Amino acid sequence: MSVYDTFLERGYVAQCTDEVELSKLFNDETVLGYIGFDPTATSLHVGSLIPILSLVHLQRAGHRPIVLVGGGTGMVGDPSGKTEMRKILSLEELAANAEAIKNQLSPFLEFGPDKAMMVNNADWLAPLNYIEMLRDVGRHFSVNRMLAAESVKLRLETGLSFIEFNYMILQAYDFMHLCKHYGCRLQMGGNDQWGNIVAGVDLTRRMVNQTVYGLTFPLITTSTGQKMGKTHAGTVWLDAERTSPYDFYQYWVNTTDADVDRFLKLFTFLPLDEVEELSRLEGSAINQAKQVLAYEVTKFVHGEAEAKTAQAAAQAAFGGGAQADGVPSSPMDKARLAEGVPAFMLFNEVGLTKSSSEARRLITQGGAYVGETRIDAFDQPITLDMAGDDGAIWLRAGKKKHHRVVPE
Repeated sequence: MSVYDTFLERGYVAQCTDEVELSKLFNDETVLGYIGFDPTATSLHVGSLIPILSLVHLQRAGHRPIVLVGGGTGMVGDPSGKTEMRKILSLEELAANAEAIKNQLSPFLEFGPDKAMMVNNADWLAPLNYIEMLRDVGRHFSVNRMLAAESVKLRLETGLSFIEFNYMILQAYDFMHLCKHYGCRLQMGGNDQWGNIVAGVDLTRRMVNQTVYGLTFPLITTSTGQKMGKTHAGTVWLDAERTSPYDFYQYWVNTTDADVDRFLKLFTFLPLDEVEELSRLEGSAINQAKQVLAYEVTKFVHGEAEAKTAQAAAQAAFGGGAQADGVPSSPMDKARLAEGVPAFMLFNEVGLTKSSSEARRLITQGGAYVGETRIDAFDQPITLDMAGDDGAIWLRAGKKKHHRVVPE
Protein backbone atom coordinates (compact mmCIF):
# COMPACT_ATOMS: atom_id res chain seq x y z
CA MET A 1 0.00 0.00 0.00
CA SER A 2 1.45 3.36 -1.03
CA VAL A 3 1.51 6.41 1.19
CA TYR A 4 -1.15 7.85 -1.11
CA ASP A 5 -3.47 5.03 -0.03
CA THR A 6 -2.68 5.89 3.59
CA PHE A 7 -3.58 9.51 2.92
CA LEU A 8 -6.89 8.43 1.37
CA GLU A 9 -7.79 6.05 4.20
CA ARG A 10 -7.09 8.61 6.89
CA GLY A 11 -8.90 11.48 5.20
CA TYR A 12 -5.91 13.59 4.16
CA VAL A 13 -6.82 14.12 0.49
CA ALA A 14 -8.97 17.05 -0.65
CA GLN A 15 -7.58 17.50 -4.18
CA CYS A 16 -4.75 16.04 -6.25
CA THR A 17 -3.43 17.13 -9.63
CA ASP A 18 -3.13 13.53 -10.89
CA GLU A 19 -3.87 10.87 -8.28
CA VAL A 20 -3.26 7.92 -10.63
CA GLU A 21 0.22 9.06 -11.64
CA LEU A 22 1.14 10.26 -8.15
CA SER A 23 0.11 6.92 -6.61
CA LYS A 24 2.19 5.14 -9.26
CA LEU A 25 5.15 7.43 -8.54
CA PHE A 26 4.99 6.55 -4.83
CA ASN A 27 5.19 2.87 -5.74
CA ASP A 28 7.98 3.26 -8.30
CA GLU A 29 10.52 5.55 -6.61
CA THR A 30 11.55 7.55 -3.58
CA VAL A 31 9.56 10.78 -3.76
CA LEU A 32 10.77 14.11 -2.43
CA GLY A 33 7.77 16.10 -1.23
CA TYR A 34 7.63 19.47 0.48
CA ILE A 35 5.38 21.68 2.55
CA GLY A 36 6.03 25.33 3.32
CA PHE A 37 5.59 26.96 6.74
CA ASP A 38 5.66 30.76 6.78
CA PRO A 39 7.22 32.19 9.97
CA THR A 40 4.37 34.49 10.98
CA ALA A 41 4.84 33.68 14.69
CA THR A 42 7.40 32.06 16.98
CA SER A 43 5.33 28.87 17.08
CA LEU A 44 3.13 26.75 14.86
CA HIS A 45 -0.34 25.83 16.11
CA VAL A 46 -2.79 22.93 15.95
CA GLY A 47 -3.76 23.96 12.41
CA SER A 48 -0.24 22.96 11.31
CA LEU A 49 -0.52 19.40 12.60
CA ILE A 50 -1.99 17.87 9.43
CA PRO A 51 0.90 19.19 7.27
CA ILE A 52 3.43 18.00 9.87
CA LEU A 53 1.82 14.56 10.19
CA SER A 54 1.68 14.17 6.41
CA LEU A 55 5.45 14.68 6.22
CA VAL A 56 5.90 12.07 8.96
CA HIS A 57 3.70 9.61 7.03
CA LEU A 58 5.79 10.37 3.94
CA GLN A 59 9.05 9.58 5.74
CA ARG A 60 7.69 6.46 7.42
CA ALA A 61 6.75 5.15 3.99
CA GLY A 62 10.35 5.53 2.81
CA HIS A 63 10.11 8.88 1.01
CA ARG A 64 11.97 12.15 1.68
CA PRO A 65 10.21 15.13 3.25
CA ILE A 66 11.40 18.67 2.61
CA VAL A 67 10.43 21.23 5.23
CA LEU A 68 10.46 24.71 3.71
CA VAL A 69 10.58 27.60 6.15
CA GLY A 70 9.27 30.65 4.33
CA GLY A 71 11.75 33.31 5.32
CA GLY A 72 11.27 34.82 1.85
CA THR A 73 7.53 34.38 1.29
CA GLY A 74 6.96 35.54 4.87
CA MET A 75 8.16 38.98 3.76
CA VAL A 76 5.17 39.15 1.41
CA GLY A 77 2.36 37.44 3.34
CA ASP A 78 0.02 34.75 2.04
CA PRO A 79 -3.49 36.11 1.28
CA SER A 80 -4.99 32.59 1.23
CA GLY A 81 -7.89 32.27 3.63
CA LYS A 82 -7.34 35.79 5.01
CA THR A 83 -9.92 38.57 5.00
CA GLU A 84 -7.30 41.29 5.35
CA MET A 85 -3.61 41.86 4.75
CA ARG A 86 -1.19 40.25 7.19
CA LYS A 87 0.90 42.50 9.39
CA ILE A 88 4.24 43.12 7.68
CA LEU A 89 6.97 41.77 9.94
CA SER A 90 10.48 43.17 10.15
CA LEU A 91 13.42 41.15 8.81
CA GLU A 92 14.59 40.61 12.38
CA GLU A 93 11.16 39.28 13.46
CA LEU A 94 11.00 36.97 10.44
CA ALA A 95 14.50 35.62 11.08
CA ALA A 96 13.71 34.96 14.75
CA ASN A 97 10.39 33.29 13.89
CA ALA A 98 12.00 31.17 11.17
CA GLU A 99 14.67 29.92 13.58
CA ALA A 100 12.03 29.11 16.22
CA ILE A 101 9.93 27.16 13.71
CA LYS A 102 12.99 25.26 12.47
CA ASN A 103 13.71 24.19 16.04
CA GLN A 104 10.08 23.27 16.61
CA LEU A 105 9.84 21.09 13.50
CA SER A 106 13.15 19.30 14.06
CA PRO A 107 11.89 16.65 16.56
CA PHE A 108 9.09 15.44 14.29
CA LEU A 109 11.28 14.15 11.45
CA GLU A 110 14.62 12.43 11.05
CA PHE A 111 16.93 14.88 9.29
CA GLY A 112 20.19 13.99 7.57
CA PRO A 113 21.71 12.75 4.29
CA ASP A 114 19.08 10.86 2.28
CA LYS A 115 16.54 11.66 4.99
CA ALA A 116 14.42 14.73 5.69
CA MET A 117 15.86 18.12 4.80
CA MET A 118 15.01 21.68 5.83
CA VAL A 119 15.43 24.73 3.61
CA ASN A 120 14.64 28.43 3.86
CA ASN A 121 13.29 30.06 0.71
CA ALA A 122 14.89 33.38 1.67
CA ASP A 123 18.13 31.79 0.41
CA TRP A 124 16.92 31.92 -3.20
CA LEU A 125 14.08 34.47 -3.16
CA ALA A 126 15.88 37.33 -1.42
CA PRO A 127 18.70 37.63 -4.03
CA LEU A 128 16.29 37.71 -7.00
CA ASN A 129 16.53 40.72 -9.31
CA TYR A 130 13.07 42.22 -9.84
CA ILE A 131 13.44 42.94 -13.56
CA GLU A 132 14.87 39.48 -14.26
CA MET A 133 12.08 37.94 -12.18
CA LEU A 134 9.43 39.73 -14.24
CA ARG A 135 11.06 38.71 -17.51
CA ASP A 136 12.01 35.11 -16.72
CA VAL A 137 9.22 34.06 -14.39
CA GLY A 138 6.39 36.59 -14.57
CA ARG A 139 5.85 36.02 -18.29
CA HIS A 140 4.63 32.49 -17.55
CA PHE A 141 1.69 33.74 -15.47
CA SER A 142 -1.73 34.72 -16.79
CA VAL A 143 -3.33 37.50 -14.77
CA ASN A 144 -6.76 36.12 -15.71
CA ARG A 145 -5.87 32.74 -14.17
CA MET A 146 -4.41 34.37 -11.09
CA LEU A 147 -7.60 36.38 -10.59
CA ALA A 148 -9.63 33.18 -10.87
CA ALA A 149 -7.78 31.57 -7.95
CA GLU A 150 -10.05 31.22 -4.92
CA SER A 151 -7.50 32.79 -2.57
CA VAL A 152 -7.45 35.91 -4.78
CA LYS A 153 -11.18 36.07 -5.54
CA LEU A 154 -12.08 36.04 -1.85
CA ARG A 155 -9.96 39.13 -1.27
CA LEU A 156 -10.96 41.22 -4.27
CA GLU A 157 -14.04 42.56 -2.50
CA THR A 158 -12.17 43.64 0.64
CA GLY A 159 -8.98 44.66 -1.15
CA LEU A 160 -5.84 42.81 -2.23
CA SER A 161 -2.49 44.57 -2.15
CA PHE A 162 -0.06 44.22 -5.06
CA ILE A 163 2.55 42.63 -2.79
CA GLU A 164 0.08 39.89 -1.78
CA PHE A 165 -0.91 39.36 -5.41
CA ASN A 166 2.70 38.35 -6.05
CA TYR A 167 2.62 35.61 -3.40
CA MET A 168 1.42 32.99 -5.88
CA ILE A 169 4.38 33.70 -8.14
CA LEU A 170 6.87 33.29 -5.31
CA GLN A 171 5.34 30.03 -4.07
CA ALA A 172 5.29 28.67 -7.62
CA TYR A 173 8.95 29.67 -7.95
CA ASP A 174 9.73 27.70 -4.77
CA PHE A 175 8.33 24.52 -6.31
CA MET A 176 10.27 25.04 -9.53
CA HIS A 177 13.49 25.75 -7.60
CA LEU A 178 13.11 22.66 -5.41
CA CYS A 179 12.42 20.49 -8.43
CA LYS A 180 15.36 21.89 -10.38
CA HIS A 181 17.93 21.75 -7.57
CA TYR A 182 16.74 18.85 -5.39
CA GLY A 183 14.49 16.71 -7.60
CA CYS A 184 11.34 17.52 -5.58
CA ARG A 185 8.25 16.11 -7.32
CA LEU A 186 5.44 16.89 -4.86
CA GLN A 187 4.05 19.87 -3.00
CA MET A 188 1.43 19.42 -0.30
CA GLY A 189 -0.59 21.95 1.66
CA GLY A 190 -4.02 22.99 2.89
CA ASN A 191 -6.85 23.20 0.38
CA ASP A 192 -6.65 27.00 0.44
CA GLN A 193 -3.24 26.56 -1.24
CA TRP A 194 -4.65 24.77 -4.31
CA GLY A 195 -4.26 27.76 -6.65
CA ASN A 196 -0.67 28.39 -5.53
CA ILE A 197 0.26 24.72 -5.84
CA VAL A 198 -1.25 24.35 -9.33
CA ALA A 199 0.64 27.49 -10.39
CA GLY A 200 3.87 25.81 -9.22
CA VAL A 201 3.06 22.63 -11.15
CA ASP A 202 2.53 24.70 -14.30
CA LEU A 203 5.62 26.90 -13.81
CA THR A 204 7.84 23.85 -13.23
CA ARG A 205 6.60 22.28 -16.44
CA ARG A 206 7.24 25.49 -18.38
CA MET A 207 10.65 26.38 -16.94
CA VAL A 208 12.37 23.02 -16.35
CA ASN A 209 10.18 20.68 -18.41
CA GLN A 210 9.38 18.44 -15.42
CA THR A 211 6.09 16.89 -14.38
CA VAL A 212 5.40 17.49 -10.71
CA TYR A 213 2.34 16.93 -8.56
CA GLY A 214 0.21 18.75 -6.02
CA LEU A 215 -1.91 17.40 -3.19
CA THR A 216 -4.05 19.38 -0.76
CA PHE A 217 -5.55 18.47 2.60
CA PRO A 218 -9.08 19.38 3.68
CA LEU A 219 -9.25 22.45 5.88
CA ILE A 220 -10.15 20.93 9.22
CA THR A 221 -13.06 22.32 11.18
CA THR A 222 -14.93 20.73 14.05
CA SER A 223 -18.40 19.27 13.59
CA THR A 224 -19.76 22.55 14.98
CA GLY A 225 -18.03 24.49 12.20
CA GLN A 226 -15.36 25.99 14.46
CA LYS A 227 -11.91 26.52 12.99
CA MET A 228 -9.43 23.89 14.20
CA GLY A 229 -7.18 25.05 17.01
CA LYS A 230 -9.34 27.97 18.14
CA THR A 231 -10.89 28.08 21.61
CA HIS A 232 -12.48 30.74 23.77
CA ALA A 233 -9.01 31.15 25.32
CA GLY A 234 -7.36 31.73 21.93
CA THR A 235 -5.04 29.74 19.66
CA VAL A 236 -3.81 26.30 20.69
CA TRP A 237 -0.05 26.48 20.08
CA LEU A 238 2.48 23.66 19.72
CA ASP A 239 4.95 25.57 21.90
CA ALA A 240 4.67 24.39 25.50
CA GLU A 241 5.46 27.92 26.71
CA ARG A 242 2.41 29.31 24.90
CA THR A 243 -0.01 26.40 25.46
CA SER A 244 0.94 24.10 28.31
CA PRO A 245 0.93 20.34 27.66
CA TYR A 246 -1.95 20.07 30.16
CA ASP A 247 -4.07 22.63 28.28
CA PHE A 248 -3.07 20.99 25.00
CA TYR A 249 -4.23 17.62 26.34
CA GLN A 250 -7.48 19.15 27.55
CA TYR A 251 -8.14 20.65 24.12
CA TRP A 252 -8.23 17.13 22.63
CA VAL A 253 -10.19 15.61 25.53
CA ASN A 254 -12.88 18.20 24.81
CA THR A 255 -13.36 16.92 21.24
CA THR A 256 -17.04 16.54 20.41
CA ASP A 257 -18.36 12.98 20.02
CA ALA A 258 -19.00 13.50 16.30
CA ASP A 259 -15.32 14.34 15.64
CA VAL A 260 -13.64 11.46 17.49
CA ASP A 261 -13.44 8.96 14.61
CA ARG A 262 -12.17 11.55 12.10
CA PHE A 263 -9.62 13.04 14.50
CA LEU A 264 -8.24 9.64 15.54
CA LYS A 265 -7.58 8.90 11.86
CA LEU A 266 -6.11 12.31 11.08
CA PHE A 267 -4.09 13.11 14.19
CA THR A 268 -2.78 9.75 15.43
CA PHE A 269 -0.84 6.81 14.01
CA LEU A 270 -3.13 4.25 15.61
CA PRO A 271 -4.00 1.31 13.31
CA LEU A 272 -7.35 1.86 11.63
CA ASP A 273 -8.89 -1.27 13.15
CA GLU A 274 -8.10 0.14 16.60
CA VAL A 275 -9.59 3.49 15.57
CA GLU A 276 -12.72 1.67 14.45
CA GLU A 277 -13.05 -0.06 17.83
CA LEU A 278 -12.65 3.19 19.73
CA SER A 279 -15.12 4.96 17.44
CA ARG A 280 -17.80 2.37 18.18
CA LEU A 281 -17.91 3.38 21.85
CA GLU A 282 -21.11 5.15 22.84
CA GLY A 283 -22.46 7.23 25.68
CA SER A 284 -20.01 8.01 28.45
CA ALA A 285 -17.66 5.31 27.13
CA ILE A 286 -16.73 7.59 24.22
CA ASN A 287 -14.66 9.54 26.76
CA GLN A 288 -12.16 6.66 26.71
CA ALA A 289 -11.62 7.30 22.99
CA LYS A 290 -11.17 11.02 23.66
CA GLN A 291 -8.53 10.25 26.30
CA VAL A 292 -6.68 8.02 23.83
CA LEU A 293 -6.85 10.81 21.24
CA ALA A 294 -5.57 13.40 23.71
CA TYR A 295 -2.75 11.17 24.92
CA GLU A 296 -1.58 10.20 21.42
CA VAL A 297 -1.54 13.75 20.05
CA THR A 298 0.11 15.16 23.18
CA LYS A 299 2.74 12.39 23.01
CA PHE A 300 3.47 13.25 19.37
CA VAL A 301 3.84 16.98 20.02
CA HIS A 302 5.33 17.11 23.54
CA GLY A 303 6.77 13.64 24.11
CA GLU A 304 5.66 10.63 26.13
CA ALA A 305 6.71 12.00 29.53
CA GLU A 306 4.66 15.19 29.14
CA ALA A 307 1.70 13.20 27.79
CA LYS A 308 1.74 10.94 30.86
CA THR A 309 2.02 13.94 33.18
CA ALA A 310 -0.89 15.72 31.45
CA GLN A 311 -2.97 12.55 31.55
CA ALA A 312 -2.27 12.01 35.26
CA ALA A 313 -2.99 15.67 36.00
CA ALA A 314 -6.33 15.49 34.19
CA GLN A 315 -7.32 12.32 36.00
CA ALA A 316 -6.37 13.87 39.34
CA ALA A 317 -8.21 17.10 38.57
CA PHE A 318 -11.42 15.48 37.41
CA GLY A 319 -11.22 12.72 39.98
CA GLY A 320 -10.74 15.14 42.85
CA GLY A 321 -7.13 14.11 43.50
CA ALA A 322 -4.87 16.28 45.58
CA GLN A 323 -1.77 16.13 43.38
CA ALA A 324 -1.67 17.21 39.74
CA ASP A 325 1.72 18.53 38.69
CA GLY A 326 0.62 19.14 35.10
CA VAL A 327 -2.31 21.42 35.98
CA PRO A 328 -1.48 25.10 35.24
CA SER A 329 -0.49 26.86 38.44
CA SER A 330 0.47 30.32 39.64
CA PRO A 331 2.42 31.36 42.74
CA MET A 332 0.78 34.00 44.93
CA ASP A 333 1.87 35.92 47.98
CA LYS A 334 0.57 34.33 51.22
CA ALA A 335 -0.02 37.72 52.82
CA ARG A 336 -2.26 38.76 49.94
CA LEU A 337 -4.25 35.54 50.17
CA ALA A 338 -4.51 35.89 53.94
CA GLU A 339 -6.36 39.17 53.37
CA GLY A 340 -8.51 37.56 50.66
CA VAL A 341 -8.62 38.22 46.91
CA PRO A 342 -12.02 38.89 45.26
CA ALA A 343 -12.97 35.83 43.21
CA PHE A 344 -13.55 37.70 39.94
CA MET A 345 -10.13 39.36 40.18
CA LEU A 346 -8.35 36.07 40.91
CA PHE A 347 -10.05 34.13 38.10
CA ASN A 348 -9.10 36.83 35.61
CA GLU A 349 -5.57 37.20 36.99
CA VAL A 350 -4.69 33.51 36.57
CA GLY A 351 -6.13 33.39 33.05
CA LEU A 352 -9.30 31.36 33.64
CA THR A 353 -11.21 34.21 32.00
CA LYS A 354 -10.24 36.83 29.46
CA SER A 355 -11.50 39.79 31.47
CA SER A 356 -12.89 40.78 34.83
CA SER A 357 -16.35 41.22 33.34
CA GLU A 358 -16.21 37.68 31.93
CA ALA A 359 -15.18 36.44 35.39
CA ARG A 360 -18.16 38.24 36.94
CA ARG A 361 -20.53 36.60 34.45
CA LEU A 362 -18.99 33.16 35.04
CA ILE A 363 -19.45 33.45 38.80
CA THR A 364 -22.95 34.96 38.58
CA GLN A 365 -24.01 32.10 36.31
CA GLY A 366 -22.74 29.51 38.79
CA GLY A 367 -19.76 28.27 36.77
CA ALA A 368 -16.91 29.07 39.18
CA TYR A 369 -15.60 26.81 41.92
CA VAL A 370 -12.95 26.58 44.59
CA GLY A 371 -12.28 22.87 44.89
CA GLU A 372 -15.76 21.36 44.68
CA THR A 373 -17.47 24.38 46.26
CA ARG A 374 -19.35 26.77 44.01
CA ILE A 375 -18.57 30.45 44.43
CA ASP A 376 -21.78 32.33 45.19
CA ALA A 377 -20.72 35.96 44.81
CA PHE A 378 -18.40 37.53 42.25
CA ASP A 379 -16.54 39.44 44.99
CA GLN A 380 -16.33 36.52 47.42
CA PRO A 381 -12.85 36.56 48.98
CA ILE A 382 -10.57 33.66 48.09
CA THR A 383 -8.41 33.01 51.14
CA LEU A 384 -5.65 30.76 52.44
CA ASP A 385 -8.06 28.55 54.39
CA MET A 386 -9.54 27.38 51.06
CA ALA A 387 -6.34 25.48 50.17
CA GLY A 388 -6.60 21.73 49.60
CA ASP A 389 -4.53 18.88 51.01
CA ASP A 390 -1.63 19.79 48.70
CA GLY A 391 -1.52 23.33 50.08
CA ALA A 392 -2.81 24.85 46.82
CA ILE A 393 -6.11 26.59 46.11
CA TRP A 394 -7.85 24.77 43.25
CA LEU A 395 -9.92 27.02 40.98
CA ARG A 396 -12.26 25.68 38.33
CA ALA A 397 -14.11 27.47 35.52
CA GLY A 398 -16.94 25.35 34.18
CA LYS A 399 -16.34 21.62 33.92
CA LYS A 400 -13.02 21.62 32.09
CA LYS A 401 -10.67 24.45 33.09
CA HIS A 402 -8.56 24.09 36.25
CA HIS A 403 -5.90 26.27 37.82
CA ARG A 404 -3.90 25.89 41.04
CA VAL A 405 -2.94 28.95 43.09
CA VAL A 406 0.14 28.10 45.16
CA PRO A 407 0.68 30.30 48.25
CA GLU A 408 4.32 31.33 48.71
